[in-house]
Amino acid sequence: MNKIRVFAALLLAAAVAAGSAGCAKPAVSAKAADLMKDISASSAAVKPLDKAFTAGMADFSIELFKKSLTGNENALISPLSVALALAMTANGAHGGTLSQMEQLLCGGVPLEALNGYLYSYAQSLPSKEKSKLNLANSIWFRSDGESLLVKESFLQKNADYYNAAAYSSAFDKQTVDDINNWVKSNTDGLIDKILEKIEENDMLFLINAVVFDAEWQSVYFKESVRKGEFTDINGNKQNVDFMHSSEYGYLDDGIATGFIKPYANGAYSFAALLPNAGISIQDYIESLTGEQFLDTLSNVQQNMLVYASTPKFKYDYSISMVDTLKALGVIDAFDEDNADFSEMGKTTLGKGNLFISEVLHKTYIAVDELGTKAGAVTMVAVSPGGFGGAPDHMVVNLDRPFVYAIIDNATSLPIFIGALMTV
Repeated sequence: MNKIRVFAALLLAAAVAAGSAGCAKPAVSAKAADLMKDISASSAAVKPLDKAFTAGMADFSIELFKKSLTGNENALISPLSVALALAMTANGAHGGTLSQMEQLLCGGVPLEALNGYLYSYAQSLPSKEKSKLNLANSIWFRSDGESLLVKESFLQKNADYYNAAAYSSAFDKQTVDDINNWVKSNTDGLIDKILEKIEENDMLFLINAVVFDAEWQSVYFKESVRKGEFTDINGNKQNVDFMHSSEYGYLDDGIATGFIKPYANGAYSFAALLPNAGISIQDYIESLTGEQFLDTLSNVQQNMLVYASTPKFKYDYSISMVDTLKALGVIDAFDEDNADFSEMGKTTLGKGNLFISEVLHKTYIAVDELGTKAGAVTMVAVSPGGFGGAPDHMVVNLDRPFVYAIIDNATSLPIFIGALMTV
């Protein structure tokens, strides 16, 4: 069967970044023609962040996390990655397909408002010397101009709200190199490629890159790192390095306790929640809601001293999110007969009806004495039819499976959220 695949990828990676959030670096391709030369970004219809957006995104983040767990494995997703990838794709959707994507992403907020919200959110995420976050977007089209006719309005929205660059290219080996060089450049070398080859009928790629790298506000000294036992999800004892610290930021939601540890410059924090004894990590995660997550963080006890111990850890994670998104209500987008991506453009191949054939999400995280590095890739492929009383101090020892998140302090929304099952 003839296939057209349209990829929307959000790459979150830890690396040193220059520039502010939302600003794209120039593409490194020498062989692609700039399709945006005649399309200038208009003034975006900015939508100030409010409780509706925060609540909607929190629900999306937690439900996506809950549905993404796979057995007893370590899990990690970037709700920001998935949201931006799907929102960019949604700008090509129409009718019932669009309605389902809107309902998933922010509780039914119309796409035009969602674009405005995400634009405002991206602009609000600070990037500083020791706490860096940078965004970049690009769209790549096959240069024959026949197999896929892309609407200018689709390009305009991506220019307006996502500052996307767009390039027309031959989709040969040189294009593979150009795209991978763009990825490498915009993740400062942490991720060096996203494509191995371009298939004969690949027509369009949308790539969004985010670079995140933050140091702790208070780093761990050498004497603060000591060996200890971590009991994994299967009951096995693991001898690992634990980082010990005193924090002011105690969390207690009634069935789990934890702490918040800020990164440098105060814009982002690491939050950890350890289920109480007798409550399994799976049951705890299943009980989570977006409202509960935000409420727990907003009720942090800033004056409560916490003696915290955190294992050093790093791992990667990957998942196909097709079944996850279907379970969350996005049905038509994956149905070749009912999907409506007519606002993206028109294909002359197959039945001429575009639908999402795959959504892949890959992540990486490393937590150590100096800080946190985390990365993610979200790829959306479109084909044609065919998370009592106060004593003097509290102790939180993360020596068994726990939930953690990297949050934006202004909104408490998780940029990353994961569960450590084993070290």
